[in-house]
Amino acid sequence: MMRQLFRKCAALFWYLPGFLLWAAYPPMGEMADALFALAPLMWISRRAGVRVAAKRWFVNGFIFWFATLAWMPAIVKNGGPWPLVVLGWGALSAYCAAYFAAFGFLSATMWGCVRGRGYMWRIAAIVVAEPVLWAGLEIARSRLFGGFAWNQLGVIPAVAGFGAPAAIGGVFLLSMVVVLINGTVASIAERMLAPVFGERNHWSRSVETLLPILAIWGMYAVSRQVASVDGESEGDERRLRVALVQRNFPCVFDRRDEDVAAIYGKLISNVSPLQPELLVLPESAFSEVGPFGGANAVRFADWLRRTSGARGVVAGGFRKEGGREYNSAALFTEGACDVYDKVHLVPFGEYIPFDKWITPLQKLAPVGSCTPGELKTLDFDGVKLGVAICFEDTDSAQMRQLARMGAQVLVFVTNDSWFSHSDEAVQHAWQSVARAVETGLSVVRVGNSGVTGTVTPRGTATWLVDERGRPLVDEGATMFDVVRCKARPRATPYVRMGDAPLAVLFALTLALVFYGRFKGGDCRHAPDGFGIILAKLQSHN
Repeated sequence: MMRQLFRKCAALFWYLPGFLLWAAYPPMGEMADALFALAPLMWISRRAGVRVAAKRWFVNGFIFWFATLAWMPAIVKNGGPWPLVVLGWGALSAYCAAYFAAFGFLSATMWGCVRGRGYMWRIAAIVVAEPVLWAGLEIARSRLFGGFAWNQLGVIPAVAGFGAPAAIGGVFLLSMVVVLINGTVASIAERMLAPVFGERNHWSRSVETLLPILAIWGMYAVSRQVASVDGESEGDERRLRVALVQRNFPCVFDRRDEDVAAIYGKLISNVSPLQPELLVLPESAFSEVGPFGGANAVRFADWLRRTSGARGVVAGGFRKEGGREYNSAALFTEGACDVYDKVHLVPFGEYIPFDKWITPLQKLAPVGSCTPGELKTLDFDGVKLGVAICFEDTDSAQMRQLARMGAQVLVFVTNDSWFSHSDEAVQHAWQSVARAVETGLSVVRVGNSGVTGTVTPRGTATWLVDERGRPLVDEGATMFDVVRCKARPRATPYVRMGDAPLAVLFALTLALVFYGRFKGGDCRHAPDGFGIILAKLQSHN
């Protein structure tokens, strides 16, 4: 009876990876957990069958996503119907967990085909196939069905200060590094447990540890070389003095209760003595004063420039044209207003799929049915600004395109008050670090009821947070910084090549996996790996 109880309790071990991976992201932020959280699941993929692996990966993926998206119910207090919010929370978690299951299925299929084919096939599976499969699925999740590019594994090393390879292969190359480390941990566990399975531990198995370490070292060595070459043009740059204003206004405005000019006047007085050149306000900041293009917006922008002493103001708002509404950001300078309309809209937030054809669906969109705009840069005093609104700063492809268009600084404006007093704001801000390293550009970020700050091209972030490292969500705050703007930014390899090399590797790996499966690979259903270990231990007793 005690053995049975022990086995049931020990079986819970297989559900720890989801919790460990959740702990690596905010609110816990135990980033080192990501280096070994997935190792038990990778061990299952190597030792168990396809169905067992897919099931274990899906359950742990759902645990991770359901826990890490626990900020979604915060929208209920801002008018979201709780049944729909909870349904969406569970559905999105299950959808993202399906990518975990896909990795479990593909990796277990691959290992079934690799068994008995020679040691070099095993090395290739560990060093190349496993990381490529994971990164390829992350790209798919970031692009398909509008894309949900949130909390990739690679964000963790970027925030931890080890994001240099992102300049070569983006955040997805960093994810490959994390998977390589987890795979190495799984290989070590396999060697430690080899006697239990009656397997020999030949000295050559140490190659499984050595090669991933050499591969990771090579990635960082090359990325350092890329960074040094990029640094050759450091003398040819401009220092842009930027003031960031985080007012922390509510989602739903009530102009009768607040004196907008008095609130902004008090905040701007903190930074005006520093003589900023550019004043940046968050997404929706101009929604109180009317649409862009209207007289009220122009007057308010002129007042902001005079009060702050800045020559330009960047702020989020909206505009209407021809019966269409756009979520926009505008750059106001003396006598001019240049508007960027958001391109990457949030499905079920800023529009409902097919709502342009089935018009009654438009009433279900929380902020109205928005129309996507066209990608462009905004020119401020000879400096090209690449502006991203809200969720767009998670889209590496769009930021890469802005860099190709000549952007010298990335300006992110967002409104996190929909999820205020939750972990969404910090998770959201972490994505900005990866965007800076990928593009080699400085990032300026203003988050309403979120995280405001700047990020250097090397990934060093300076955030405006409280003494506990939490976002400032109750009272407004300001920040001043000087950011680098290269006159002729050198495009990083990732800006030039994008995800194409990894996508090709992913496609080739998929082709080989399915070729091996349909050509008679040993991909049959096998017992749960933990059950095998317990059975072996009991037989020794």
